[in-house]
Amino acid sequence: MADLVYLDNNATTRPLDAVVRAVVSLVEDAYANPSSVHQFGQTVRHRIECARAQVAEMIGADAREIVFTSGGTESINLAIRGTLAMRPQHRRLVTSSVEHSATQRLADQLAREGYDVVEVAVDSAGRLELDALADAISDQTALVSLLWANNETGVLFDVDAVAQLTEERGVPLHLDAVQAVGKTPVDVRRVPCALLSMSAHKFHGPKGAGALYLRKRTRLRPLIVGGRQERDLRGGTENTAALVGMGVAAEAVKSAGADESARIAGLRDRLEAGVISGVPGARVNGAGAPRIPNTANIGFPGVQAEGLLILLSERGVCASAGAACSSGSLEPSHVLRAMQVPTELAHGSLRFSLSRFTTASEVDRVVALLPELVGRLAAISK
Repeated sequence: MADLVYLDNNATTRPLDAVVRAVVSLVEDAYANPSSVHQFGQTVRHRIECARAQVAEMIGADAREIVFTSGGTESINLAIRGTLAMRPQHRRLVTSSVEHSATQRLADQLAREGYDVVEVAVDSAGRLELDALADAISDQTALVSLLWANNETGVLFDVDAVAQLTEERGVPLHLDAVQAVGKTPVDVRRVPCALLSMSAHKFHGPKGAGALYLRKRTRLRPLIVGGRQERDLRGGTENTAALVGMGVAAEAVKSAGADESARIAGLRDRLEAGVISGVPGARVNGAGAPRIPNTANIGFPGVQAEGLLILLSERGVCASAGAACSSGSLEPSHVLRAMQVPTELAHGSLRFSLSRFTTASEVDRVVALLPELVGRLAAISK
């Protein structure tokens, strides 16, 4: 789709050409089971272990600390449920009010099972209330599980302060870094977490591949048992092609460097400035906090996000809304509610998320379109 402007990269990214070539090659020519003892199988096993080393190097870990999964959601579930199972005498889970649904819905389920789940609040810019976090951690806390970067607003939690606090209290920390990896430096040597989740398709890798960083000597009970794969922590024949593709994408993250992040941040700022200038009353949600460089969450007063998304899509622009259509009514995002964004803006908020493929001309096209489209919707709703 030559005329497509794709600004929904927090949902998924376009795989790199090198990733596609690696995946196709594995599907066509390296289809052996990596658990087989013959040479063909062990050749495929070697490819998986090379990918494991690439993912580990991307985040400053040892290859033996990487457990491959099917994606971010499985990684988060393995981290949380696996840790709670190993600490049955501790019945409290501490998380935040703005987590991704993979954590939020699991936390709701755990609460129904009798766990004490504490959600720490954020301020109006989406920053975690660190004093409230300190108060939430008790001697009953089994795990603290928090986002590194918010998927809707791009707001970065102060993970350095969080890690220092949990380490002082002797409580394991799990970080959902699904939206952070590939967008901001992630180094587990600097941020001493016990567990960290990531997903390949968020940094130009294939879908169906993810990983959990598991710090040495961290104990975990598996969710999926059967085979002896992943050191008995995740049974099932490996998705070899996707994992090798993840390794290629990880290598690309490591080589991209700060210049690419700065370029994307410049485009994000250009988008925000153009929209704020062209659309009266528009506001950037989370603008007062540190953010990953690719994400702009903008509220438009007087319009519904769903209608604006449809109009943008008709013009070849892909974006997203942090809202869910339920029973015919558009409910504001729980993230924006937690940030106390005014209801009118929350209902009309869109997320634009950029990538290494985004160009200045694409950003300018969206900036030029939005005043017209917002104006049309506002006129209809009067």
